[in-house]
Amino acid sequence: MARLLSYPLSALYYLVFGSILLLFDGLQRLCFLFGYQAHKKSVDVLNLFLLKCLNIIGTRFVFDMPFALEKNQSYIIVSNHQSTYDIPPLIWYFRKVHPKFVGKQELGKGIPSISFNLKHGGSVLIDRKNPKQAIEKIKAFGEQLAATRRSAVIFPEGTRSRNHEPRPFRYAGLMQLAKVMPNAKLLGVTINHSWKISRHGLFPLGIGTKMILKVHPPIAIPKEGVADTLRQLEEKIKASVLP
Repeated sequence: MARLLSYPLSALYYLVFGSILLLFDGLQRLCFLFGYQAHKKSVDVLNLFLLKCLNIIGTRFVFDMPFALEKNQSYIIVSNHQSTYDIPPLIWYFRKVHPKFVGKQELGKGIPSISFNLKHGGSVLIDRKNPKQAIEKIKAFGEQLAATRRSAVIFPEGTRSRNHEPRPFRYAGLMQLAKVMPNAKLLGVTINHSWKISRHGLFPLGIGTKMILKVHPPIAIPKEGVADTLRQLEEKIKASVLP
């Protein structure tokens, strides 16, 4: 019964999803003319709408963060990556710390709303086939975030795991961010069950998913032994992954 119901609900979801992206593509461009804060507000509202859109297919969100984040504090948000549906809740729930993403360059064109925000909202797009250039871009990205006290979001797996089993973390980008953002704090996030939304592929979507985002306590970046700290953070994130 659930699989049968998923077909009309998925069709409705994509219709509403596409309409939201087209609407906010224009709104973002307009707000961008009025400066950073106006543009950011439009992006925040866009991602709230995208969360509401996922409610159409019965997706629920649990944000488990039993502490408050500090004001005017930069964070390096480190998360496992199960699906494209990880992005809207991270932007919405961490909106107060101005999250900016490390993404692949292919996302920088052709996607209404999303491409514009990635190119003009403070994120960085890298060519994963050119590691040297990617590291240089991440360095400049981190320096900009440190200067503006904004936060980075990075998925060290490099790509989506597509199920509950995370891939090994790659540390090069994380190490570079930690180097140029020494006053930032590492904030581990474990995302659970978002892979179930796309477990059948693009159509139909999985319905009734309970997506859980568990936020681990912040960790100050040490002056020495950063690699060991990152490995411990990886273990902590992966230890909370649910089947």
